[in-house]
Amino acid sequence: MRSKLRWDADHLKLIAIIAMTADHVCDLIYPDFPAVPAAMALHIIGRLTAPIMWFFVCEGYHHTHDAKRYMLRMGIFAAISHFAYCFAFGIDPVPFRTGIFNQTSVMYPLFIAVLVLWMQDHALPMKDWIKEILIFVLVWSAFPADWSCIAVLAILKMYRKRGDLKAQMKEMLLYVALYAVVSFFFVSKVYAFVQIGVLLVYPVLKLYNGEKGDRKWMKWFFYLYYPAHLLLIGVLRICIYGDVRLLF
Repeated sequence: MRSKLRWDADHLKLIAIIAMTADHVCDLIYPDFPAVPAAMALHIIGRLTAPIMWFFVCEGYHHTHDAKRYMLRMGIFAAISHFAYCFAFGIDPVPFRTGIFNQTSVMYPLFIAVLVLWMQDHALPMKDWIKEILIFVLVWSAFPADWSCIAVLAILKMYRKRGDLKAQMKEMLLYVALYAVVSFFFVSKVYAFVQIGVLLVYPVLKLYNGEKGDRKWMKWFFYLYYPAHLLLIGVLRICIYGDVRLLF
C-alpha cells in the first residue's frame, strides 16, 4: 500500500523560510525586479512564503492559549523586523521619507491581522461603530508595508474559512489578484506577473497533516531567522553596492 507524504507545520514553515530566503537573495542579486528569467523564477518560488505565513497565522491564532501574549510576541517581532528589513534593503527606518511603498516588513501586517482578529472576537468597552472605525484604520495602516493591507485582509478572510483549504485559497487568490492589478499599474509589471507563484501554495498546503510538530526549537527559529537573515542581506548589500536602496 503506497503511503502518502504528509507534513506537519514545522515542515511547511521550513519551506516558507527557504522560499523567503531565495526571494530576498534574488532582491540582492537582481534589484528592482528586472525582467530576467532567473530572477523571475526565484521570485515566483518566493511567492510561497506569504500565503504559508498567512495560513499559519490563522492556525496560530486559533490554537493559542493566550491571544494577548501571542499579539505581544507578534508586535515585538514586527518592531524588530522593521529595522532589520529597512537595513537589508537600504530603506530609511523613518517611514515615508522615501515613498509610500515598502516602508516596513510583512511582519507588521501579520501583527495587525492578529490584533484585528482579536478585536472582532471580543467585546470591547466601546461602541460598535467606533470599533469598526478603529479596525478600518488598523487595516489601512498596513498599506505601506510589504504585501500592504492585502496581507491583513487575506488573513481575516482565510481565518473565517479555516478548515476548508479550498475556500481559504479562493479568498487568498482574490486578494492577491487585486494586489497584482494594483502592482501592475502603480509599481512594476514584472512584480505583478510573479504573483502567479502563489498558485504553488495550494498543493503544498494540501500536504499539511494538521499537526504542529514536536520540534520545540522551531517555535523560535523563525522568529530569530527572519531578522537575522535580513541583517546578513544588509551587510552583503553594503559590501556589494554601498549604501543604496534595493527595492522600488
